[in-house]
Amino acid sequence: MTPDLRFDERVAVVTGAARGLGRAYALMLAARGAKVVVNDSGGALSGAGIDECPAHQVVAEIRAAGGEAIACVESVATAQGGHAIIQAALDNYGRIDVLIHNAGNVRRAPLRDMSYEDFDAVLDVHLRGAFHVARPAFGLMCDAHYGRVVLTSSIGGLYGNHGVANYAAAKAGLIGLSNVIALEGAENGVLCNVVVPAAVTRMAEGLDISAYPPMGTDLVAPVVGLLAHESCPVNGEMFVALAGRVARAVVAESPGVQRLSWSVEDVAEQLYAIRDLSAMIWVQ
Repeated sequence: MTPDLRFDERVAVVTGAARGLGRAYALMLAARGAKVVVNDSGGALSGAGIDECPAHQVVAEIRAAGGEAIACVESVATAQGGHAIIQAALDNYGRIDVLIHNAGNVRRAPLRDMSYEDFDAVLDVHLRGAFHVARPAFGLMCDAHYGRVVLTSSIGGLYGNHGVANYAAAKAGLIGLSNVIALEGAENGVLCNVVVPAAVTRMAEGLDISAYPPMGTDLVAPVVGLLAHESCPVNGEMFVALAGRVARAVVAESPGVQRLSWSVEDVAEQLYAIRDLSAMIWVQ
């Protein structure tokens, strides 16, 4: 039987930790011994505004249960905010071992109607936000020869969805960022993986969830727990956690067709063979 996987003396930063999945991650890590920086600016689902109460409420829950945590309400949407979040871990606990970037916002609109402001606002939190916290944390982790980074993508990032071009683009970009962190960090003991979660949280506001299967945060948090743990055996991978099903997601290529020259007509004639995935080549 696998022994309890604990985080004693580890310092974890969780962004978007006041509600939903982030809250579940923070509570889980603290219950297993981690010192947690609960980061959340507490804004609206669109990302607008600041409310310090939700982050402090999670900290109060953790402390009431005997755990250790601090709140940080800086926004991941700016480089200054990202630096301040990581600095909060250093100022209070002297180190950072785990970074889980979960912060998110949603601004829905069909592609033809989506404003540049709404496109940028979502990238600022999801994709640029990941860079804003990962960049300062990564150097510290490499210097310490240890680190665990978990970035959050989505089904929309893998396959797209209606009305969320900004969100899907950001979530797809996080996969590429994770690959680079995994490659550059491996020699220094810094691992990075992606979770592709699905849970009924505030992010589902406005959606018809009446036909959804059970999709609680408790079905996702354990996956993130392993990816954040010192015993994590994988690096640069993606894991889908959806309604109790946990699966690995991969990027793959078909064997393809090799020729010394091509014409447009050749591509048309060979398209079936080019697309044949019966013997996939695993790329990731």
